[in-house]
Amino acid sequence: MRKRPETSRSSNSQQRPPKQPPYANSTTNLSSSMKSIRSGSVWIILSAVIIYSCYSVHYYQFENLPSPLTAEQAGKRGFSEIQAIKHVKALTDFGPHPVGSESLDLALQYVLAEVENIKKNAYYEVDVEVDFFHAKTGANRLTSGLFRGKTLVYADLKHVVLRILPKFTPNQAADNTILVSSHIDTVFSTGGAGDCSSCVAVMLELARGISQWAHGFKNGVIFLFNTGEEEGLSGAHSFITQHPWSKTIRLAVDLEAMGVGGKSGIFQAGPHPWAIENFASAAKYPSGNIIAQDLFSSGVIKSATDFQVYKEVAGLSGLDFAFTDNGAVYHTKNDKLDLLKSGSLQHLGENMLAFLLRIASSPHLPKSKDMDKELKTGHDSAIFFDILGTYMIVYSQRFASMLHNSVILQSLLIWAASLFMGGSSATISLGLSCLSAILMLLFSISFSAFAAFIVPQISPSPVPYVANPLLVLGLFAAPALLGALTGQHLGYLILKKYLLIVYSKKKQLSSVVIADLVKLEAERWLYKAGFVQWLVLLIIGNYYKIGSSYLAVFWLVPPAFAYGLLEATLTPARLPKPLKLATLLMGLAVPILISSGTFIRFAGTIIGMAVRFDRNPGGTPEWLWNIVISTFIAVCICLTFIYVLSYVHLSGAKRSIILATSILFGLSLILVLSGFIQPFTEDTARAVNVVHVVDASGRYGEKQDPLSYISLFSNTPGKLEKEVEQIKEGFTCGKDKVVDFVAFSVNYGCWTHDDTESGWSESDIPTLHVDSDTKGEERITQVSIDTKFSTRWSLAINTKEIEDFILKGNSEELIPYGNKTSVDGWHHIQFSGGNDSPRKFELTLFWSVKSMPSADNVDRTIQDQRPLLKLRTDVDRLTPKTERVLAKLPTWCSLFGLCRASQVAEFYPTVSPEIVVREARLEDCWEVAETHCSSFFPEYSFPLDFVLRVDRLAAMLSGFSIPNGCRRTCLVAVIGSSVDQTFYIGIEDFKIGGFDGKFSLNRGYVTGILTVDTVADFLPRKGPLRQRRTGIAYISNVAVRERFRRKGIAKRLIAKAEAQARSWGCRSIALHCDLNNPGATKLYKGQGFKCIKVPEGASWPQPKTSPDIKFNFMMKLLNTPITT
Repeated sequence: MRKRPETSRSSNSQQRPPKQPPYANSTTNLSSSMKSIRSGSVWIILSAVIIYSCYSVHYYQFENLPSPLTAEQAGKRGFSEIQAIKHVKALTDFGPHPVGSESLDLALQYVLAEVENIKKNAYYEVDVEVDFFHAKTGANRLTSGLFRGKTLVYADLKHVVLRILPKFTPNQAADNTILVSSHIDTVFSTGGAGDCSSCVAVMLELARGISQWAHGFKNGVIFLFNTGEEEGLSGAHSFITQHPWSKTIRLAVDLEAMGVGGKSGIFQAGPHPWAIENFASAAKYPSGNIIAQDLFSSGVIKSATDFQVYKEVAGLSGLDFAFTDNGAVYHTKNDKLDLLKSGSLQHLGENMLAFLLRIASSPHLPKSKDMDKELKTGHDSAIFFDILGTYMIVYSQRFASMLHNSVILQSLLIWAASLFMGGSSATISLGLSCLSAILMLLFSISFSAFAAFIVPQISPSPVPYVANPLLVLGLFAAPALLGALTGQHLGYLILKKYLLIVYSKKKQLSSVVIADLVKLEAERWLYKAGFVQWLVLLIIGNYYKIGSSYLAVFWLVPPAFAYGLLEATLTPARLPKPLKLATLLMGLAVPILISSGTFIRFAGTIIGMAVRFDRNPGGTPEWLWNIVISTFIAVCICLTFIYVLSYVHLSGAKRSIILATSILFGLSLILVLSGFIQPFTEDTARAVNVVHVVDASGRYGEKQDPLSYISLFSNTPGKLEKEVEQIKEGFTCGKDKVVDFVAFSVNYGCWTHDDTESGWSESDIPTLHVDSDTKGEERITQVSIDTKFSTRWSLAINTKEIEDFILKGNSEELIPYGNKTSVDGWHHIQFSGGNDSPRKFELTLFWSVKSMPSADNVDRTIQDQRPLLKLRTDVDRLTPKTERVLAKLPTWCSLFGLCRASQVAEFYPTVSPEIVVREARLEDCWEVAETHCSSFFPEYSFPLDFVLRVDRLAAMLSGFSIPNGCRRTCLVAVIGSSVDQTFYIGIEDFKIGGFDGKFSLNRGYVTGILTVDTVADFLPRKGPLRQRRTGIAYISNVAVRERFRRKGIAKRLIAKAEAQARSWGCRSIALHCDLNNPGATKLYKGQGFKCIKVPEGASWPQPKTSPDIKFNFMMKLLNTPITT
């Protein structure tokens, strides 16, 4: 019999193994898991997959165009790109055709002939009406966007209007029409293949097709081929406000271009969603995105289209399309047919044809008033975006708010539950993970911004990537990625340090296991920081109802779902494991599909905008646009790579990424510095302007001698030395000469006065004349304006002085009283029209009621003094000098924006403090020295300029020692001081140097200086003893502060010096004038001075300046009155 083994409760308790913590089993596989952490080669493959996926999405979404169809393939009712291209070629063959040009008349006649042909060949049950509409004068005052603070006046505009109706139900269809609109006119610098001959060609081919379909329509279709869009949307405004058919329009579709070809996408829709909903249903290749609309409406994209008029003035809803490929050639010579991609017109044409057939046959075309009513009751605007250019998603803002609120609420609940279960350590870890996201953004922006800042310092051009956009990957994307990795890794180290403290409290684990667990836990928190980042953006976007917030949903929900499905732990007892690559791939598949193509497209658009970024040339730092682009790239990288980079810190890829980004950045810099990659090419040119300026600025009532010169400037950041070196026409470049073109100013440019007196006459210069000036309780001034030959001009009115105004042309009121807005204290009137436009206008100014400036702020008021009116007229004429400059313009440059010749006139307020010319006094000493130094040594900066001023001050006070019998005085022109209202302290005959010893408590502000004497140091001596010449006064040190030049101050100083010389008994007065200062030479000749030829071999004294400066010796005889 077998004996049963002895057992007892005590023995069992001794042999039972100790109870293990719930996570103990997880540690057994931890070592093997850590060994299998992702290698660098895996990351290379993964990066290649992501990059290829993004490129593929961009290609299919924006580059994949349909094949062009011939007329035979399209048939009578289809759309043929081959036929449309013929129209583009015909229009571009006319060359540039701006408003008022003969070439525009030819383009109008071509379009008119084509629509007449469409009418002739229309289906017999279709009624086609053609109207060659001549718009009378009008004024367009838009309150938002690019034209805020402006009134756009137009006259003598011609449009071609085509209306297509079903013949047997014409009345119903005629009362409910759909407008399709684009413009024929171009800017003066291009034939406009993209902007917008391509749009006109598409409309002509659409009209031909619609004329074969319209017998079954319930709504009519109007095709408007307008002119005047480039001059401030004037064509659309004149049609909407003057044409009888405009009252029947229920929906507007505008076709535009901000480049040449590609897919024409919707960048503005609404405000009612009916049009975009029907387009999404009907279009074969739908393309469009709410992001473009958000950027455009926010003012980030500085542009405007006719759709703004249709929406704001007519109250219409609709769609706005635009070609955006090759944005760098917009409004330049390279907007040409050769760059128009095959399939571009077919894409837009087929989409538009399907859309028009759908809505023209619909009995549910909403009335404009019904639209407003529905919008107010909640049927609101649409969120829209396309997927791979094949499908378009459209839903209302109301549904978007519901969806976003649901996602936000669920996210917050999940986070609350997670933090509740995790306790305080989870809350702190979440905060530190958010810190890592912030550091990631800061470092990424800092690294890319540093690169953006140094590129202009070492590169021949501040924007070397314009012709080769891929260069930004090395210049900005590589530093941004390196910065993002650095910032996130720093956050990872901080997070790991905290988690080490938390896990060290779990004494059951070894230090090696704890170290591994901390790394894995930190990795997970970095990944989850992406959820928080996109959740915050979604909350902000939802609060402000930003349509682009849909992106946050796609970058939040799929990664969070993938994490929850494959990675989430429901209890803190389970130890973390390495994140699976499947989580990353599953989480990023949908976001990449939805948004990667859009991000790439907008990066390309921003790069193209660099060509025309500087609206006031030289007014912004050269590196600023680089900062814009680099910041955009850095933000995109941080937002989208936050999930990817969280995987890197436990892999062997860190060094590979650092090495790869550094090499890419270095190679990009080498390509830029070596000149192997040029910033501009013949097909992607730099935007420049060559303008012959005739400047007749000055105070009203004072005769001004016009100053003629050629101005060369660029809207593309960067200096113009290379261009000037090739042109070789005597240009001087710098910021010394600020040119005010009324609508904008040139702070950096090049100019030349050489050979600029031909090609224009003083009869071309516009005039401003005060007809009356009543000064009762309300001051009213009547001003007549004669623009002479110009039908394109800009007038700026100082709204700090003028409260309101009325403008009339040919006795017809153009701008009524009231409702004026201003920007920076100016209201701008921009006029454009045809050859029959009025040239004479009457302006009534209503002054604002305000007190004169007090003595305490008179200096500030004087320095801020601005003209009352500023007028610029543009004349479409090439002067001989301009022709030579244009002929020598480098091939990498293209004209952009302005007309070819310009006259400027300024009218200064009569209420400005009076300019007084008097002898300098002691209290003027510092300002005299300051005026002298700022005029003759403008390049000096602190502290050198301060030392120079002190030196000049000491020289004037102590160095005015003069021989016996000689006289010397310093004259000053001051503003804000009246001779009759001055209280003096001092002795009548006491003088220090050339300064009057009297001291005034009302000294005024020194604007100009001049020294006149009879010392004759710089006059030839007479006789063998070389005696000083007597009876001749000498002028020196003539200087006027820069902001007060061209106001007649120098003339008044010279006149005062002549009077002073006469009082001394002098018979003549002389001076030396710099040969390289034609403006000064012209000034002195206008005052009666004549050049005196120095005899050969004679060594006449000259002012002691740089040996490179050559002088003209000039003299004038004085008619000295006989004293009794």
